[in-house]
Amino acid sequence: MQHTDGQACAKQLEQYFSRYQHAIVAYSGGVDSALLAYSAHLALDDRMVAALADSPSLSRREYRFAVKFAQNHAIPLQIIRTREMDDPDYLTNPSNRCYYCKKELFKKISEISDRLEASAENPSWPIFYGANMNDLGDFRPGQQAAEEAAILAPFLELGFDKNVIRAVCEYYGLEVAHKPAMPCLSSRIRYGESISLEKLNQVELAEDFLYDLGFRLLRVRHHGDTARIEIPPQDFQTLLTHKDKISLKLHDLGFIYIALDIDGFKSGSLNAALKL
Repeated sequence: MQHTDGQACAKQLEQYFSRYQHAIVAYSGGVDSALLAYSAHLALDDRMVAALADSPSLSRREYRFAVKFAQNHAIPLQIIRTREMDDPDYLTNPSNRCYYCKKELFKKISEISDRLEASAENPSWPIFYGANMNDLGDFRPGQQAAEEAAILAPFLELGFDKNVIRAVCEYYGLEVAHKPAMPCLSSRIRYGESISLEKLNQVELAEDFLYDLGFRLLRVRHHGDTARIEIPPQDFQTLLTHKDKISLKLHDLGFIYIALDIDGFKSGSLNAALKL
């Protein structure tokens, strides 16, 4: 991807948002939603809002990053409290768990839209989210919730994939340009195993510990009494040098067995168990 391509695509995205009077961006602080929020703010100034959903499935490290990014770029931010942990359909952790999460998210953001529309001279506050072309080739039940709620997907409309999105971020000099994807903590728990605050806390503390040791691309998958660590193969030797302290920490967190996945890091690896 050439720098000029990033510039041209950045202009496309700004022009896209310029067609609207207002915008609400479903925002998590990840590269996709951060770019949407940044571009919407460039086009609309304070006639946009980034809506950040705070819940136990969002790690505190990711939460702090999202808030700081919005502050650094003067992006209007509203923090909402989602209640997917009250939904038994979510807690049982079915293969379409993300559908229930996104359904709750878009319901809460729609409430913001309703309030803003009731007080605005121009009563249109459409909602946007960061699905991109790469998502079309993966199992993404959250897209069903977005379609049901009529949420707009600029990257899909413009044909942007992850490489284009990162190139635009590089053009703007955004700190998210090379930020690894970091899905919600519930995505670490094997389908069919119930989600609980205890399990989410185990995963978060384990990943924070590895992050503090210098690992940046990582997952700690929760398989009941087993923690399965995924990191790139080139990081295996580094992990083994810290083997004893990692073992001690993860045992302290309640895991009986600690495994290093020799296949290495793979985003969405738990989807391999699904018969799609």
